[in-house]
Amino acid sequence: MRNSKKKTEPTPLPEQETMGSADDYAPGASQGDGAAGDPTFSNSGEAAADPLATSGADTGAANLTTSDETRPESDLASERDKYLRLAAEYDNFRKRSAKERQDAGSRAQAELVRHLIEAIDDVARFAHVDPATTDSTTIVQGVDMVEKKLLKALGNAGLEVINPVGETFDPALHEAVATEPTTAKEDDHVVSRVYQPGYVFKSQLLRPARVVVKQYNG
Repeated sequence: MRNSKKKTEPTPLPEQETMGSADDYAPGASQGDGAAGDPTFSNSGEAAADPLATSGADTGAANLTTSDETRPESDLASERDKYLRLAAEYDNFRKRSAKERQDAGSRAQAELVRHLIEAIDDVARFAHVDPATTDSTTIVQGVDMVEKKLLKALGNAGLEVINPVGETFDPALHEAVATEPTTAKEDDHVVSRVYQPGYVFKSQLLRPARVVVKQYNG
């Protein structure tokens, strides 16, 4: 007995949803016609250059360059103005200081002359006496009085007389013009005589005293 087998057809599978291609996900395709025609996107996906932005950047660069070029000139002019003002101020200060020193010296000299006026009057009196009616003693006394008055006036102004008789020789204030022997050892280097007195004015040596100094030869 022959067995016949019924041939069964394979059951078709339900249609599967097909995946889109890579082109379907391109920026232009996925966003529609508006996105595809957007001029801000190029075919390579890079943003297109904005002409306004480019123009603004160029203008800013130009302004910056101009400012950088003019700034050194402005700084140079400012420094030059400062230098000229400083030079003028220093010149005024120098002239003012010189005038003040000159005025101070003039005032000091005037003060010294003021102290000498009375002594000058006395000199004038004795310089014009009649020698026929004036004896020598009166002249000598008058000159001695004038000398004392002069020394007093100059002493008030700061003058000191150096008359070192009997003092130890001091090379800073004395000038030895001669020596004389002595038999006493303690008199060695002692001033015995003064040829000319010395003068010191306010700690400044005007003239050393010219003296004779004792010397012990033992």
